[in-house]
Amino acid sequence: MSNALDVQLFLSVFVTLFVIMDPPGTVPLFLALTGSMTRHQRARAARQAILVAFGVIVGFALFGQSLLNYLHVSVQALQGAGGLLLLLVAMELLTGKMDSSEGYEGTQGNVALVPLGTPLLAGPGAIVATMVYVQQSTEPSDWVALALGVVLVHVCLWLSMRFAGAIHRILKDSGTMLVSRIAGLLLAAIAVQLLADAVLAFAREI
Repeated sequence: MSNALDVQLFLSVFVTLFVIMDPPGTVPLFLALTGSMTRHQRARAARQAILVAFGVIVGFALFGQSLLNYLHVSVQALQGAGGLLLLLVAMELLTGKMDSSEGYEGTQGNVALVPLGTPLLAGPGAIVATMVYVQQSTEPSDWVALALGVVLVHVCLWLSMRFAGAIHRILKDSGTMLVSRIAGLLLAAIAVQLLADAVLAFAREI
């Protein structure tokens, strides 16, 4: 039974973070932000962006609990807030607000760190979702499933950016847009489930 639950947790973490961080959807934005770079510079930018995003996610996973305790915030409140944030991200995916790279073009400095690494990859949605899963993890096997899910999502992100040119040629603009819309629908369902779980948890405490 524990193995089945571990697999379920791993799949839940992987699917949730995959939908939020949206590896296929990062392709056009990554290409826009690194358009003036050489192939070698683009590969280095992909590595840097992944390291930054991974560091931010891991940092909140390790110290998020301490922050919640300091602020006296309950897990139920975190789940409710996380559901609302994920729903906002889902709406942006469904309405196409994330498809445009306007506002990031011409950014000075290392775009792999900001805005690509954070907040585009390791944004509020991914951070809150990770903290929620940390709250739900009680056994060592849960932590292994959580860590594996986080690592594999970042591997997918690195692969999507490392081979962004080839992926974009295969999916084209219409294919990338379709993937983003499907991701938005899945994310909306996950957000509603988080909100429902939070409401039920609050109701049980009354």
